[in-house]
Amino acid sequence: MNRILILFAHPKFEQSRANKALVKMVENKEGVTFHDLYERYPDFNIDIISEKKLLTDHDVIIWHYPFYWYSCPPLMKQWMDVVLEFGWAYGANGNALQSKKCLNVITTGGTRAVYCSEGSNNYSVNEFLRPFEQTARLCNMEYLPPFTVMGTHNMSDEELEDYTLKYEQLLYELQQSLSFDKIKNCEFLNDTPQLNKVTSK
Repeated sequence: MNRILILFAHPKFEQSRANKALVKMVENKEGVTFHDLYERYPDFNIDIISEKKLLTDHDVIIWHYPFYWYSCPPLMKQWMDVVLEFGWAYGANGNALQSKKCLNVITTGGTRAVYCSEGSNNYSVNEFLRPFEQTARLCNMEYLPPFTVMGTHNMSDEELEDYTLKYEQLLYELQQSLSFDKIKNCEFLNDTPQLNKVTSK
């Protein structure tokens, strides 16, 4: 069974209805390490050695965060800047993360319709996530499509429950070696048959 590391970064977690529901569903799952970066590093003083060990000890890495100005919160960026070092994560002899799977789990207030060339944000979520995709490729990781929870401002309780169940199912599929060949053409992991069969109704 693959070991999953969720790197969670939310500077205002206590105010997030959607992320509270998602985290409650996954934080105590067997084989899943839930790592809250803002709780662990309120001063942004990241323990690089400890973070590298966490990465080494897991097979699947999830960057879970709210979409902040079309990117991630600052502590997540700080984590990437200082932990993914040359000679360790990439570059000469930098193969510590080779072949590990990674993906983004994000929440957005805007709906899916506004993240496209015709929408008010002009670009798709995947276009905004290119820096994460390229980071994964540079580190020789297997980058998967994102799992997205969009339109959170107007989401019903029933819709949010469906997303939490899909997130739980996603972790199960990743633990069982979700086949990349079956999902590489999906825009979001939400679109995969494995997750769409899960519902609270």
